[in-house]
Amino acid sequence: MKTTICTFIFSCVFMTATAQETYRIPVSEDHEPMQTGQFEPTWQSLETHQTPEWFRDAKFGIWAHWGAQCVEGSGDWMAREMYMEGNRKYNYHREHYGHPSEFGYKDILPLFKAEKWEPDSLVERYKRCGAQYFFVLGNHHDNYDLWDSKYQPWNSMNIGPKRDILAEWAAAAKKAGLPLGISFHADHAWTWFEPSQRYDLEGDMAGIYYDGNLKKEDGKGKWWEGLDPQMLYQQDHPMSKGSWDNGAIHGQWDWSHGACPPSQEFVTNFYDRTLDAINRYNPDLIYFDVTVLPFYPLSDCGLKIAAHLYNKNPRGVVFGKILSEDQKKALTWDVERGAPNMMIENPWQTCNCIGDWHYNTGTYNRGYKSATNMVKQLVDIVSKNGNLLLNIPLRADGTYDEKAARFLDELEAWMSVNKESIIGTRPWVKFGEGPVAEKDIKINSQGFNEGQYNGMDYRDIRFNQTKKYLYATAMGWPENGRLVIKSLAKKNPNFKKNISSVYLLGYGKLKARQTDEGLEVQLPEPCNKIAPVLRIAK
Repeated sequence: MKTTICTFIFSCVFMTATAQETYRIPVSEDHEPMQTGQFEPTWQSLETHQTPEWFRDAKFGIWAHWGAQCVEGSGDWMAREMYMEGNRKYNYHREHYGHPSEFGYKDILPLFKAEKWEPDSLVERYKRCGAQYFFVLGNHHDNYDLWDSKYQPWNSMNIGPKRDILAEWAAAAKKAGLPLGISFHADHAWTWFEPSQRYDLEGDMAGIYYDGNLKKEDGKGKWWEGLDPQMLYQQDHPMSKGSWDNGAIHGQWDWSHGACPPSQEFVTNFYDRTLDAINRYNPDLIYFDVTVLPFYPLSDCGLKIAAHLYNKNPRGVVFGKILSEDQKKALTWDVERGAPNMMIENPWQTCNCIGDWHYNTGTYNRGYKSATNMVKQLVDIVSKNGNLLLNIPLRADGTYDEKAARFLDELEAWMSVNKESIIGTRPWVKFGEGPVAEKDIKINSQGFNEGQYNGMDYRDIRFNQTKKYLYATAMGWPENGRLVIKSLAKKNPNFKKNISSVYLLGYGKLKARQTDEGLEVQLPEPCNKIAPVLRIAK
């Protein structure tokens, strides 16, 4: 049996932004030359890039994190966990589709049909909910490209929908006048798919390898004859240290702690595919689900992709996670499912989802996050100089379910009245006040602290502003209608104008009184289901 693990320890040093960078796996530009121009693929050069003002104005985007992993409806990381014996997704797959030695993830791909997918109507729906940019999945860790890929035959034109998903999404975004973002996740397929090299340890199929070990010649007479499964699974390499430990990958996400280093061929293939998509579909934003940049610090691949986009598109935004303060000057910081509890000087983004990233019938049965919860997160994030990118899960057929529809209805109702307090605003001198604002809330790895914000109520106020107005949003409606904003107390040095009236969005003018305690306002009966927004003339 194959028990070899990758014991190669790479001697790569993390460089500072001012040091000379050398990389163990330099990417090849033989197929896709990097766009040259103002920016070079070094931290020193990329730090001169500024996150564009259009992104700072946008504040809110919607993401279609949608692909073949939605087929089974079992949620996130389905294509990895279907190879974990005893896992819920393994059990579901084996019961409904077969043993992963006989019916693997490659065999799920033809079942992804997108038969009810209507990109124009979806993007228009998201725009009505206030989205100012639109994101799509280019590929996930499953390594399946959702476009007519030049460098990956396992793609949506060849297998599954037989449609160029990215091309149709891009056309819909252009028609709606929304900037397009594309996310690329396939750089981690190398380690992420390692469970597909395994075999059952127990039961009637014990010792029989899963299909991650198959080669092109094994396809004779099969539906996938002529295709190489290793172009999908990328498992023709030793397993990483501790690979049979299902959680080890989280400590190896930055290619450390015994992760098997990728080959130059794999790194260059990811680079070629990413530039191919950028050159074809001209996105304004690109997102990587990685530590810093793809293959960093082993390779210059990610730096070259960032330089390519910045040189090609002056409006371009490149996101990175778990960034140093210097790296945040070169990239736009992304926080997953959470937020810092302070104002951040440079624009940043939270990415979140109302359920699982990929469609999950279990999450549907339990229920999604409420529109109330997500609007409060949006207001909080914007007060801290951030944007929110929100995923609405789609089923494999390209539609959202009735609970997601209800979420969108409630979101649209609030945003249609109150989005002037979100879009185009800037932070005030402080982001907010109240019990949650005063909590010491830490970021966990790339984020994952959103639960700390679930307790916000009317006592938590968040601020932002335009040149003309200050907006104060209470995270709920007080039962007796009496709202006191301490930060706007009489003789407040941050807002010296006397306030005698305020405007409640969706209602009208209200009388206000400044005391030493704060600005006192008596609110009417709730005019929306989520949060009152006060507009105060400056």
